[in-house]
Amino acid sequence: MTNPLLSHWDTPFALPPFATITDADFAPAFKAALAEGRANIAAISASTEAPTFANTVEALETAEESLDRVSGVFYNLSGADSNPAREALQRDLAPLLSAYYSERALNPALFARVDAVWQARDSLSLSPEQARLLELQRRGFVRAGAALSPDQMQRMTALNERSAVIGTQFAQNLLADERDWFMDLAETDLGGLPDFLVTAARDAGAERGRPGAIITLSRSLIVPFLQYSPRRDLRQTAFQAWVARGENGGATDNRALVAETLAIRHERAQMLGYPDFAAYKLETEMAGNPGAVRDLLMRVWAPARARALVDAGVLSGMMLEDGINDDLAPWDWRYYSGKRRKAEHDLDESALKPYLSLEAMIAAAFDCANRLFGLEFRPLDVPLYHPDARAWEVTRKGEHVAVFIGDYFARGSKRSGAWMSAFRGQRKFGGAERPVIVNVCNFVKGDPALLSWDDARTLFHEFGHALHGMLSDVTYGALAGTNVARDFVELPSQLYEHWLSVPEVLERHARHWQTGVPMPADLRDRLLATSTYDQGFSTVEYVASALVDMAFHEGVPPADPMAKQAEVLAGLGMPRAITMRHATPHFAHVFSGGGYAAGYYSYMWSEVMDADAFQAFDEAGDPFDAATAARLETFILSSGGSVEADQLYTAFRGRMPGPEALLKGRGLLDAA
Repeated sequence: MTNPLLSHWDTPFALPPFATITDADFAPAFKAALAEGRANIAAISASTEAPTFANTVEALETAEESLDRVSGVFYNLSGADSNPAREALQRDLAPLLSAYYSERALNPALFARVDAVWQARDSLSLSPEQARLLELQRRGFVRAGAALSPDQMQRMTALNERSAVIGTQFAQNLLADERDWFMDLAETDLGGLPDFLVTAARDAGAERGRPGAIITLSRSLIVPFLQYSPRRDLRQTAFQAWVARGENGGATDNRALVAETLAIRHERAQMLGYPDFAAYKLETEMAGNPGAVRDLLMRVWAPARARALVDAGVLSGMMLEDGINDDLAPWDWRYYSGKRRKAEHDLDESALKPYLSLEAMIAAAFDCANRLFGLEFRPLDVPLYHPDARAWEVTRKGEHVAVFIGDYFARGSKRSGAWMSAFRGQRKFGGAERPVIVNVCNFVKGDPALLSWDDARTLFHEFGHALHGMLSDVTYGALAGTNVARDFVELPSQLYEHWLSVPEVLERHARHWQTGVPMPADLRDRLLATSTYDQGFSTVEYVASALVDMAFHEGVPPADPMAKQAEVLAGLGMPRAITMRHATPHFAHVFSGGGYAAGYYSYMWSEVMDADAFQAFDEAGDPFDAATAARLETFILSSGGSVEADQLYTAFRGRMPGPEALLKGRGLLDAA
């Protein structure tokens, strides 16, 4: 029988044929796709024709189409709906794919052909996008080690394979810890919890076959529990399990993998001529060097820490009033911060959630995209990879733009967090293709599903990434969508969050799920008035993680990463009642594939731009100003990586920004 992953996809919008794909199809599909890729690379490398842009650079663009297609399906499913068969295949594939990509990147004949085109570039009359593709392609070969000696290439290949294996193991260990832990709640343990949380905890218990309510490590379940439960002992148990992911000893402990990963990265960077991995990584980012990163982070750290210490004093006083003569602990912060927000701003998360149904927030994200960019969304009735996933066709003026898939609910087979990915990217060369974009979240399932304010922001954030993918309009797939500098990629997502806080958006979409009545104006105003509430806490937990990440990758890597983490936090004067947002053993951004290695700072680097970018709409006097939105699409959302990031931002805004708008947005300008 024909393997559905390798056959022509005669489906609506050429979607993957999810209904006919089985787990048994993936291994043979990868085998065939790898063979095809090797044959195509060999043909390019061995060509007797003089190297040209067409027969070398463009040929490489389409050499691995089958592999890209199969990988797009498999790795999306592995992240969103894993199972033992997929986890086993991931482990098997990690060294095989790493070996393939090392073989490709370290192919001397292939690099020689690309380099020959590069050397002749001034005489080739290349378009700007062609010149950019050539530049990035050659740079990729050099940074992968194409100029190394044969012995060094052999060592680099071994390091790459080992890195792929342990990155996969890190992610699977983390998923196992998240999937396996839960805490049963007796009926007496439910006191003080709002109805939405009790319902969600009972549903989680039913899903796991437990007789009553449970708390799991799903962020959308554990965070409200920490916020509302008056039981300090249960909060402590839940919090300690949450932060101990990847650090529980035994087969799923990630600490040794972290140390090995850091050593491998350092060795690879030094082989390539860099002093350390941070210097290697940041060379191609907007920041450029670790010093620029540290300057930004420390400029924010000082006022954030000062604000957090003041807030800690207030919360400690509230604990004493409750008769608890103890130090404020990390499992206390959210509980007393929630009580403080209620007392000072008369705002309680449980009062907001009825107005923030998942359906309403999806509609709000779609409506903003319509008003800004003219996009329209039509539900699709097509087979998808899981019953919870939903799809829409995205059009503009009747023209097909993309397919958007939303997969919003937490489940044991899904890794934690939220992300945007693509089953297919956009391109014009090699057969025009429009993208198939997916947003994956971990919201608590309900009837209806009611979101927290943080959940709603997450939905808008990931949809901002989705717009970056869907509105891409470049020739070459390698430059499309989110294929940009890591410290630029968060700009569209963080910028899109701003529209959730536009009063007219809330007035139109934040409606009670039962009555349809808009959120009362006074509740909305109180919500928006708290936009900078607890920013000391959230900024400290984020910046601490970013600084630890950078410290890991500068200089000689630590033999004991946990000791290094403790050293960095002590040097910063980390408030004892706040922990890193991502402690090292579960820092998936950095150690599961490493996309954000020496790059977790990028959220804040992008925030400098997103705060300034939204000011462009303020200056225009309309959050939906058509001219500003058109510039945003032209220079940011549609251009992908076809131009350097700083040039794109300058084209949109006329200049690069400083951090003042960020500090103002976080309410930290006046902090000591």
